[in-house]
Amino acid sequence: MTPPRSRTWGRIGRTPVVRVRGRGSGRLSMAGTTRYKSGERARLIYAIREYRGRKGEPKGFGWRDLRDLLVRARIPLGGSIVLVWDNVRLHLTARIWEFIAANAAWLTVFQPPPTRQT
Repeated sequence: MTPPRSRTWGRIGRTPVVRVRGRGSGRLSMAGTTRYKSGERARLIYAIREYRGRKGEPKGFGWRDLRDLLVRARIPLGGSIVLVWDNVRLHLTARIWEFIAANAAWLTVFQPPPTRQT
């Protein structure tokens, strides 16, 4: 959201100035999934959350947002969903795993083991 800073050439004694509107203190989060179905084009199903630093405003996605995204992804597909997740903190919450267990008929999740950092 903030413009990149860089150096440029200008006349001696005259510093070039680039004016940019906006505060630039926002944060943008995106969660999405792709849909592949035999004989059809791939489709991206996503949700975007913008954080502007206001009181009480969530900074990112919560488990309910992720749950709603999965339900919305299932509607056009009309079948089962297979997820391959990383070890993001949101993917490890108890409530999202309760949702997965309750919907095991149409939702399968593969989660690789955590990687060791050297």
